[in-house]
Amino acid sequence: MWIRRHLRLEPRRPGIHLITRDVVGALPELGDVRVGLLHVLVAHTSASLTLNENASPDVRADLDAWLDRAVPRDTPYFTHTIEGPDDMPAHVKAALMGCSLTLPVADGRLDVGTWQGIHLCEHRDHGGSRRLVLTLWGE
Repeated sequence: MWIRRHLRLEPRRPGIHLITRDVVGALPELGDVRVGLLHVLVAHTSASLTLNENASPDVRADLDAWLDRAVPRDTPYFTHTIEGPDDMPAHVKAALMGCSLTLPVADGRLDVGTWQGIHLCEHRDHGGSRRLVLTLWGE
């Protein structure tokens, strides 16, 4: 079985957002997959994805704080600044975090750790809605 679906996420404030339920909810066919893979792509250059702690919101806040310190706004040596002071830092953060995840599927569910969840990392102040490309394949 091969399934490809687009999922449009509502605009979110900057930060790290747990989206596992959104992704799983967009793929009711996931329950029919005995063994397979789910590939998730965020189709943007200023947002990213990560698989990380899904229980404590402190982890998301700390990760976001670290990213802001590692790649601050208004960095004087950035030349791509026409779209605002958050744009080039957003591109760097997205490059560091990555734009896709490939996750195992077993017995109708994501086969990830108990405390792992899919997160959208919104790096722009006003990034707008985000489009995910979900590709599920398996038997």
